Amino acid sequence: MGALDQPEVRKGRKFDQVLEGARVVFLRDGFDGASVDDIAREAGVSKATLYSYFPDKRLLFMEVAKAECRRQADEAEALIDDAAPVQEVLRMAAGRIMDFILSDFGQRVFRICVAESDRFPGLGHEFYHSGPEQIRLRVSEYLRKAVARGALRIDDIPFAAEQFLQLCKADLHERLIFGLADCCSPPDRERVIRGAVEMFMARYGA
Repeated sequence: MGALDQPEVRKGRKFDQVLEGARVVFLRDGFDGASVDDIAREAGVSKATLYSYFPDKRLLFMEVAKAECRRQADEAEALIDDAAPVQEVLRMAAGRIMDFILSDFGQRVFRICVAESDRFPGLGHEFYHSGPEQIRLRVSEYLRKAVARGALRIDDIPFAAEQFLQLCKADLHERLIFGLADCCSPPDRERVIRGAVEMFMARYGA
């Protein structure tokens, strides 16, 4: 798919069909391995239809990434039990966040946002507001409920939510980005999750 002066996505009757087909192929084959032919075949549309919605593969990938963030946030939110201990809920949230950050899909999203930030600044902005920001808002909403019932003491809830999200990336994210071979074993993952929850509770626990 060719370069564009600016990204543009046109929605229509088969938009969701194209998006679901692309999601299957991107999650299976990654960004580089996903071909237009495979996506069109999986979606059950012609290449012309696919191009009419997404003239650039990066736009399609980012649209899938935004939808995937929303889906994962919805699933995580549905698992939250407000009556459960805060540590238990935060461990679940940290695991979900880390699964996405460490996935090939999550890494592709990050690299594309960085690589295209000069040419297509709107791509990164749009993805942030419909992806990471939505996760931060949902974490903030849970923290507000926990504060209201006396389980946490937090003055600046949005900032505390952002702190928690950053704790979930500690050490591993940069090691992964720079391709260090010893990155991200299960013990590494568990160490970061445990550390994130323990540090957060040490600061904000009631």
